[in-house]
Amino acid sequence: MKVQDTVVVVTGGGSGIGAALARACAQAGAAQVVVSDRDAAAAETVARAIGGHAMAADVADEAQTVALIDETERRFGPIGLFCANAGVSVQGGVERPDADWQRLWQINVMAHVHAARALVPRMLARGGGHLLFTASAAGLLSQFDAPYAVTKHAAVAHAEWLAITHGGEGLGVSCLCPLGVDTPMLQAEAGARRELMSAGLLSAEAVAQATLDGLAADEFLILPHPQVREYMRRRGDDHARWLQAMRQFHAQARGG
Repeated sequence: MKVQDTVVVVTGGGSGIGAALARACAQAGAAQVVVSDRDAAAAETVARAIGGHAMAADVADEAQTVALIDETERRFGPIGLFCANAGVSVQGGVERPDADWQRLWQINVMAHVHAARALVPRMLARGGGHLLFTASAAGLLSQFDAPYAVTKHAAVAHAEWLAITHGGEGLGVSCLCPLGVDTPMLQAEAGARRELMSAGLLSAEAVAQATLDGLAADEFLILPHPQVREYMRRRGDDHARWLQAMRQFHAQARGG
């Protein structure tokens, strides 16, 4: 996947990894970068700085995602790279109310489904295109918060299904799974949790560059933190031992 001369859309592009991806794509010579965010002012600030175009959209709403895609292609031409990057988190476990679980499900999973539903037939018909889904290392391993870990696992599974089903038909699919990234979401964490999640902390800019490198290499799984691959191996080699290690990790986060 070459970003140069490509029309790129980045959701959640008003801050964090999304903003860094938008800047990196512009620097790489994208034909147009459409910065989308629920926060219209934040999207406009990023777009103005890179010579891109801002479009407000709440990806929890399928109609707004489809409108974003339709308007981008009407104005700038076929989307070559769609970065489904918007994501949210909430602290807690099964005690969280259904409304919280549903909100994370809509944004962390169904927004990816809606984008694929609109774009996959178009990309296949024109012989190519690339979908980039920002998940998390939590989608390969786990995390402190159940709704986040569960929905990120689902995001990875959805990306895998697309790559299996359509990867041989010209569709490119990549899944971005970083560990700790210096973003507003991480800085909102408190105390021991933030300290543990900051091990090997990367800047959003470093993650964006690793993402472009991964796209250029046609990687499905983009791991800006290389240690994630080792953690995955340990999980596969001895699942019971890995679960015990994760229990200890969670106890540290609780200060126990």
